[in-house]
Amino acid sequence: MNNNELRQLVEASVITEETADRIRNYYHDKKGDSKLTLFTVFGILASLLVGLGIILIIAHNWDQLTKGLKLVLAFIPLVAAQGLCLYVLLRKNPPGTAWREGSATFLFFSLGACIALISQIYHISGDIEKFLFVWMFLCLPVIYLMQSSVTSLLYLGGITWYALVSDDWSPAHLPDLWYWLMFSLAMPHYYTLVSRYPKSNFTGYHNWVIPISLSLGLATVSQTRPELMYIAYMSLFAVFYLSGHLASGTFLRRRNNPYLLLGSLGTITLLLYLSFEEFWTKLLRKDFHTDALLRSPELVAVLILTGAAILLAYKSLKLRQPKPLDLVFAVFILIFIAGTQSTISVVFVNVIIFICGMMIIREGARSDNLGVLNYGLLIISALTACRFFDTDLSFVLRGLIFITVGIAIFILNTWMLKRRT
Repeated sequence: MNNNELRQLVEASVITEETADRIRNYYHDKKGDSKLTLFTVFGILASLLVGLGIILIIAHNWDQLTKGLKLVLAFIPLVAAQGLCLYVLLRKNPPGTAWREGSATFLFFSLGACIALISQIYHISGDIEKFLFVWMFLCLPVIYLMQSSVTSLLYLGGITWYALVSDDWSPAHLPDLWYWLMFSLAMPHYYTLVSRYPKSNFTGYHNWVIPISLSLGLATVSQTRPELMYIAYMSLFAVFYLSGHLASGTFLRRRNNPYLLLGSLGTITLLLYLSFEEFWTKLLRKDFHTDALLRSPELVAVLILTGAAILLAYKSLKLRQPKPLDLVFAVFILIFIAGTQSTISVVFVNVIIFICGMMIIREGARSDNLGVLNYGLLIISALTACRFFDTDLSFVLRGLIFITVGIAIFILNTWMLKRRT
């Protein structure tokens, strides 16, 4: 809205001059925030390009350089990045987010390049796991010294990569606790973002990266009883799903709520995977000795995550009406226990998926939400597709089932759209 339109509204006595001033200030602040965000993005991008350019130039002439010169060149980007960060920290008038994030990003990559170059110069043996550990450990203080959210995101990505390439995933070793320690050390910065800037872009990026990192990092716990990880993952997805509902006021739309989306998709995807009989047949052959079970790290993960899911479910159900996936994790634990004695659990899993799909369809119809309605239909369609490859039904009958589901999707969407007109 421009000044001429505001002036016309004031002259027509539609709004007061005070209201017009508030509208002008609102759009001015919004425009300023947009410029600041764009400037921050360009600052970070510039730091990345400068760092990569220096590395490429050095790499091109690396073989022709002496060891002493190589050593100097390895430290030049690091010293320059540290100097830039010091300049940002010591200025009486802070240069702003772009300078802070850009200098911290430059330092993050310079430190990694320096470590790699020193290892190459002096032929220090090692693997990617040790390199990532040292790199992330040294970059951790940068997050808090520079209050850098970009460094925090890069750090979370680095420790997740470290968890994925860890060699300590064998029964001969204890679980790799380093990932969990390093992950927890980054959480104070995330808490600050959520409490002070809940709607900022950096908070939104963390809301995606953190649950993804946890989902991948949980695999480090799998040591002696990997079958228990299915319960652990189901409880983890329940924690995401319930947390997403409790924090739904922070997000303008359901699709912008990463915890709710990842928790729901994770739960349904895991159930669909377990809707095949093969897993339950293998589970029936497992021997669950009490002593080995109590010593397994997987059981610790199950108890912690299930306990957290129960607390969140209790808190969530006190504040709102029950949702289709609220207590699936608890029902799944009972099904899993039954699965150690009989393969009939596969039937229960298929029934749960079908019930959840129908309840989500019902929720979408009641709330007049086409996205939720189609999500429920997608779940039913996915279940139908899984059974297409898992049964001895004739192709004619399978085709009729798909046609029925397709017609149902068309009818329900048409009915929903007619309701809106």
